[in-house]
Formats: sequence, C-alpha cells, structure tokens
Amino acid sequence: MYYDPDKNDHGLPHNPFKSCVVPRPIGWISTISLEGIHNLAPYSQFQNLTFDPPYVMFAANQNTRGLRKDSAVNAEQTKEFVYNMATYDLREAVNRSAVEAPPEVDEFELVGLTKAPSIRVKPYRVAESPIQFECRYHSTLRLPGNGLMGTVDVIIGRVVLIHIKDDFITPDGRIDLLRVRPLARLGYYDYTTVESIFEMVIPGSNEVLLAGLEGKPR
Repeated sequence: MYYDPDKNDHGLPHNPFKSCVVPRPIGWISTISLEGIHNLAPYSQFQNLTFDPPYVMFAANQNTRGLRKDSAVNAEQTKEFVYNMATYDLREAVNRSAVEAPPEVDEFELVGLTKAPSIRVKPYRVAESPIQFECRYHSTLRLPGNGLMGTVDVIIGRVVLIHIKDDFITPDGRIDLLRVRPLARLGYYDYTTVESIFEMVIPGSNEVLLAGLEGKPR
C-alpha cells in the first residue's frame, strides 16, 4: 500500500506514520522556569545529533490548547535543560509525567521522583534515572503544522556533562544496556525496551571511520 500523508487516505483505523519510525528513544526532559518551577516531561521525538561535541534534540509539539510546551519555553528562556534516560523500571513514572499539567505544577512532586542537583546547569536530574545529560540550549527550529498540536519546536542543546551510574557499567567499561533496559516508543500506545544486542562492524580498516561510528572523539 501507499498513501498521501496530506490526505491520510491509508484506509486504516489508525494513522501508521509513527509506527513506521521505530523504536524511538524517549527524551525525559527536565527544565526550570524563570519563576523557579521545575518541569519534567517525556518526548518520544528525541535523538542525539552528533558526538564531537555532543548535541541532542527533542521535538515538542504544541499542547491541546495550541500553546507551546513548558519544556520548550523553559529551555529557551533559561538556556538549559537535562535529558534523563527513561527505562522500563521507570515506565509508570514516565507515563504519569506526560500529563498535560499547568505550568505551575512540579512534575517531580506530582510523580514522586527524587530531585538530584545538577553540576553545570540549574534544572534538576531524575535521581532514579541511570543516565543523565546536562545540556545548554543552542537553538530552536520551529516547524509549522496543522491544527492546534501540529506546530512543533525542535530544541537543540549541547551536552556539557554526562552522568552514568557506576552500577550500569560492565567490567570491560561498556554501558550494560540489557540491565538499563532503555524505554522506547513505538506507534499507537505501544512501547518497547532493549532485550537483545548484537554487534556488526563495517568491513575494512578505516580506523577513522570506525572510531566515528563508535563515537570516539578525535
């Protein structure tokens, strides 16, 4: 089959687009407002952009009232945000923090999560999360869309400090992703997590290319 996304003439009971781009890592983003109110929300349109230096992005669609998300506004105004890794063990807290709450609501308190002080930025980290990135805001790409929620803010930030809990590092110095069990978004109301890992190395002896794929800074 094929269909025109402007017409949504796919004939299916649900729009399949998001199920065609999977799995998507979840950016659990914590910010702080100019008034000092802490915010926490998950974004399934999240990704790293490059590694040397490291940049990440999260895309925040407008809310059901056509207003910009608190995460986007706070990141722009304070120039800081934190990425917290969402995991299977934290799935219920991640889901509860996705509620459309007023700006004056502190989702850390709403969900019952522990605030961990950051070192280089003001927003708190989720203490229960095994991995966190402290980020400084870089820029926003605003893409127009349809309806109240269609317009999206793509927030880009540079990672300035990375936290990894020692318990999740293997004896040979790798992150134990099978133990971390990162949470990822599928389509519809579905999620998945990492249950198996396999390795493939590109044939050849181009050490520079291989180092780049592994994420080694020059």
